[in-house]
Amino acid sequence: MNPTPLTYGEINIGDAAALSLAATAETVALYARLTGDLNPVHLDEDYAARSFFKKRVAHGLLAAGLISAVLGTRLPGPGAVYLRQELDFKAPVFLGETITARAQVLEKFDRHEKIRLRTWVDNQDGRLVLDGSALVLFRPSGLKAASPPRA
Repeated sequence: MNPTPLTYGEINIGDAAALSLAATAETVALYARLTGDLNPVHLDEDYAARSFFKKRVAHGLLAAGLISAVLGTRLPGPGAVYLRQELDFKAPVFLGETITARAQVLEKFDRHEKIRLRTWVDNQDGRLVLDGSALVLFRPSGLKAASPPRA
């Protein structure tokens, strides 16, 4: 998490942040129990061996959830409220891989304190596994919303 939470005005086009996670069997099992997504391609070695992937894969939304963690804790940080997320799944995340979710500020909408970011996840080899964009409202707790520009 940022040591000192950012304000809307401190965020600039091009700012970026990242967060990594190891896709372990334990992480996948915890995610499966939490969400109820018990698809055997994520949990059963024998089933997964006969699947399209030939081995176990992490849930796609586990990677997407890591994007949410970047937005809520790093950039823009506490006070970010998701309005939209587009996701394009590019490649599977196999158990044993380390994935890194990244976000970069593309555009700011000052009147409503909204921020559009490119969001993506890659693995330890730099392979893109998820690509997308997000729109967030950013009004950190305890900070007054900016006044609209005067005409």
